[in-house]
Amino acid sequence: MEELPITIHGARVLVIGYGRVGRITAQRFQALGAHVSVAARKYADLAWAESLGLGVEQTGHLLGWLCGYDLIINTVPARVLGEAELGDLKPDCLVIDLASKPGGVDFEAAARLGIRVIWALSLPGKTAPVTAGESIKNTIYNMLSELGV
Repeated sequence: MEELPITIHGARVLVIGYGRVGRITAQRFQALGAHVSVAARKYADLAWAESLGLGVEQTGHLLGWLCGYDLIINTVPARVLGEAELGDLKPDCLVIDLASKPGGVDFEAAARLGIRVIWALSLPGKTAPVTAGESIKNTIYNMLSELGV
C-alpha cells in the first residue's frame, strides 16, 4: 500500500489470472474496498469471478482497457504484459508480479517506459518461511490422504 499514491479503498485493481493465487488476491483486495476486476482465459473462471461481484476482462484482450487501473497484479507465469500493454497503463499505475519465473511482465520494457513494477517472487517463502513450510506440509498431507496413502 505504501507504493501507491492512493488508498486501496476505492482503487481500481486488475488481477490477471484466476488460479489459486489470483482468486485469493482478488477477494482480499475486494474486502479492502477496491474495485476489482479479474482477467482470465477461461470463461468458467470469468463467470465465477462475475458471480462474486468482480469485474471481468478476457486476458487476450487487455489492450485498450489497462489505462483504467491504478494497480495491476499479475499471477500468470507467462508474458501477458508486454511493451504494448505496459504502454497502455496510466503513468502512476503500479504493477505487482506474483508469478513464478519467468514472470508475466516484460521487465525491460517496463524500465524503458518508467513503469513501476514489483516482482514479488517467492512469496510467502521469503517473508514467512515457517508459515509457507507449514502450508506446503499440509497440502502434501492432504494430497496423500486423498490418494489413500
